Amino acid sequence: MGMGINSRERIARRAAKEIKTGMTVNLGIGIPTLVANYLPADMNVMFHAENGILGTGPSPLKGEEDENLCNAGGYPITIVPGGSYFDSATAFGIIRRGLVDVTILGALEVSETGDLANWIVPGKKVPGMGGAIELAQKSKKVIVLINHVNKDGSPKILKTCSLPLTAPKCVDLIITDMAVFEVTMDGLLLKEIFDPYTILDIRKNTDVIFKIGN
Repeated sequence: MGMGINSRERIARRAAKEIKTGMTVNLGIGIPTLVANYLPADMNVMFHAENGILGTGPSPLKGEEDENLCNAGGYPITIVPGGSYFDSATAFGIIRRGLVDVTILGALEVSETGDLANWIVPGKKVPGMGGAIELAQKSKKVIVLINHVNKDGSPKILKTCSLPLTAPKCVDLIITDMAVFEVTMDGLLLKEIFDPYTILDIRKNTDVIFKIGN
């Protein structure tokens, strides 16, 4: 089941609903970067980047990039009014003090207890874990955006992660191209199903027993 552009956009659009005015938000690389596109234009949100910015704006138009302005992934950005710059130590100070309201991350695997594995596949070259460990541990709310299954059709939501963990028991909400799960003390709670999928599709493609809620 390939991920079309629509499913990525749909995941991002659903994640945007979790963001409220006045929040400080950190967006990871991949699908999370799309979330900003779905916020109302008048919503006052400060996006945080680990390389030392609070208040990143939309991507600049071609030809209007500032070579000194990029996000933690190295992509050109703009700054919103009221935005500020600081060094990386301060950026991580903000994270470690728990001042980030929501962090939205991609993942390789998530477990039923909210363990997150998102930084390394053994044997593959990796750029490093970046701020993921601290963001996952310290943010007030951690939302994971993933394809429900891998390219080979195997589930990404597992009883136990097989890959090295980024952080244990840190995920609050999982949004996939098929469904939305809340991580609770009693395991996963299925909150929403996206068309055209059914409860049977979700069961077949999820490696854990989950409860159904509203």
